[in-house]
Amino acid sequence: MTRSDSYAYLGPEGTFTEAALLQVPGAEDARRVPASTVGAALDAVRSGTVDAAMVPIENSVEGGVSATLDAIAVGEPLRILREELVPITFVLAARPGTPLDAVRRIATHGHAWAQCRNWVDAHIREAEYFPASSTAAAAYGLADTDAGYDAAICSPLVAGRLGLAVLAADIGDVTDAVTRFVLVGRPDALPPRTGADKTTLVIPLPDDHPGALMQILDQFAARGVNLSRIESRPTGHFLGDYFFSVDADGHVEDARVADALKGLHRISPGLRFLGSYAPRSTSPR
Repeated sequence: MTRSDSYAYLGPEGTFTEAALLQVPGAEDARRVPASTVGAALDAVRSGTVDAAMVPIENSVEGGVSATLDAIAVGEPLRILREELVPITFVLAARPGTPLDAVRRIATHGHAWAQCRNWVDAHIREAEYFPASSTAAAAYGLADTDAGYDAAICSPLVAGRLGLAVLAADIGDVTDAVTRFVLVGRPDALPPRTGADKTTLVIPLPDDHPGALMQILDQFAARGVNLSRIESRPTGHFLGDYFFSVDADGHVEDARVADALKGLHRISPGLRFLGSYAPRSTSPR
């Protein structure tokens, strides 16, 4: 269990990220600080403004959350302390009195738009996407009559909290969609080994040559370490320069995982250890 007195999270209030944070023991009574971006939430941890931050890292429909994968891979090192899973349910909300056939522009986060696109195409094909920093931010923006959009795709929680009219419920294209969130703190704490852990790593590709990825994968395969997730992300330095974001089964205190990390460090000296922690079941609470 992680004990912290203050938390940042991707805000504003009512986001799925806040729902994930409220699953952490003690978070409901702690100081909670909404952040405008994932980067701002992580910077609050780095600066010591808060003890930890909850951010989204992976969605069962859209895959990795690039903003988090990129922000956690650079800068002052951070440590993943735990993860939480949240089932994702979307509604189409608007100002009271707005009929569905009047909706022409819909605001939401890019991941939410992707998860509801089939429903939008089937019911209001002419509607355009208006990007927002989060689903909750889109809902809050409807308070401004000059917001530039007519409706928001958001959570039922924030729609009810703001008194918005729900034009349609359960509009997600995948009914069992789940988002994985991670609680991130400074690297002075390591959750104890449980015997059923997950280790997250950032592995830069220092030299792009035939078999470079195989060399990395061999470090895990040779020691019987299973990978539950591997994604490539551009470093932003130049075209073709990538790092790999990896989840491996096991704890850094497990001999086989520790040996794999030693081998990886020889191949990729910029290896970044992001933490070992107990995973949640694939069926969220």
